[in-house]
Amino acid sequence: MPHRIVHMLRARESGRRPVMLAIAGDSAAGKTTLTRGLVQCLGADRMTAVCVDDYHRYDRSERKGKPFTALHPDCNHIDVMEQHLQLLSMGEPILKPVYDHATGELVRPELVEPREFVIVEGLLPLHTRLARACFDITVYLDPPEDLRHAWKVRRDCDKRGYTPAQVRAELDRREPESAAYIRPQRRWADIVVRFAPVAGRQDPPGTPLSAELLLRPTIDHPELGTVIGESAALPPVPPPGAETAMHLRLHRDTDGRPVDALHVHGYVSPEESRIVKKAIWERLGPRAGDGGLDPGALGRFGDGGTSDPLAITQLLLLYHLLDADRRQAA
Repeated sequence: MPHRIVHMLRARESGRRPVMLAIAGDSAAGKTTLTRGLVQCLGADRMTAVCVDDYHRYDRSERKGKPFTALHPDCNHIDVMEQHLQLLSMGEPILKPVYDHATGELVRPELVEPREFVIVEGLLPLHTRLARACFDITVYLDPPEDLRHAWKVRRDCDKRGYTPAQVRAELDRREPESAAYIRPQRRWADIVVRFAPVAGRQDPPGTPLSAELLLRPTIDHPELGTVIGESAALPPVPPPGAETAMHLRLHRDTDGRPVDALHVHGYVSPEESRIVKKAIWERLGPRAGDGGLDPGALGRFGDGGTSDPLAITQLLLLYHLLDADRRQAA
């Protein structure tokens, strides 16, 4: 089977190959924000970022006459994407197509050379078994739909020239394909990330969104027991005075299987979050201190906003990137 061959080839690679991270999710789910902080933290000389939404088969004007949207696999060169992911995972360069989201046009392709780490983000990076075989770590962003819709309206109106009515109409048109092709990728993720307000709390305006991370046992997660409030110690909504930056619970996944759910609270004080960020940073190992990493790049979003839950999520992904690289070197 092709996907098994990819696994074997990557395992047998004698030289150093890139560590591959996939970040999948629907439009405006926060993929680019999550990716940007990791790239800035590690540095562009060590990190290559690729958006697989560039593999559209048709430009925006051509899609108007098609019976599907950009979310449909038939609207994308999935076979070319698979080939390019295989090449990147083996350390080979690619000539990647480029889709200009501002104009809706397919423009001149660009040469992409994989560096030490490669982040692949987009709508369909986990759609096929062959594509999934190329990754060391897989993530799915799963915000509440009403929140994602609000983010998409704001982004597409501010940066892509649409009206709110046009964006909402397109969201309605895309919904069947989102349900059929985008959301099913959630089941293949090692980590499922949801940024959202905490249900049952009345936090003041401007409070950063909290994060819930489902940590599936498909990869080894860091040991954070010394800084996490255990589930037995805290009720679903911790009372004042019992608030910690994070806590861990046993959760039932959508398939009924138990999975660890790490809750990162946006409402706690910056001092409390700083303790957790420092603890995770120390678990990154010697490469964090020697590799010129920039922790100040984490947690940034929008035009100057910051979020400790976003920074902590990025730190955990950074841990997995460095851990996978360490394992490969060993």
